[in-house]
Amino acid sequence: MTEPDENPCAMTKAVEIVGERWTFFVLREALAGASRFSEFRSALGIASDVLTARLAKLVDTGLMTRQSYREPGQRPRDGYHLTEPGRQLSLVLCALQQWGNDHIPCTIPTVAYRAADGRPVCVQFVDEHGVVVPRGEVHAERPAG
Repeated sequence: MTEPDENPCAMTKAVEIVGERWTFFVLREALAGASRFSEFRSALGIASDVLTARLAKLVDTGLMTRQSYREPGQRPRDGYHLTEPGRQLSLVLCALQQWGNDHIPCTIPTVAYRAADGRPVCVQFVDEHGVVVPRGEVHAERPAG
């Protein structure tokens, strides 16, 4: 078996970026609309140094951008906003939440929904024609090379 460091695939590289548990929660809060350090800190109860490190990594890897803002009478602060690649991680986070809802009975179910009409949505495999492909018919492999 090839070690991940010897021949890294896209999954290896992706896990290096987002695989730390707090990173998932920071991304979840950002997808829900958080952008200020204080919002992330309050929602997550995360230590400031850990949050600072996670936000810096998300900015350094291009999943978030840092944008300065200033409240009246306050010093300038940084806000953190998802980039398009960061927003695309909503699919990954929703798939993980969906799996948790289906297989971990102690979790509080969270449902993804369509913003326009509130209808629930789910993550599925879809072919290039938009046809849903059952999970049992999907095979993933890493090309030889």
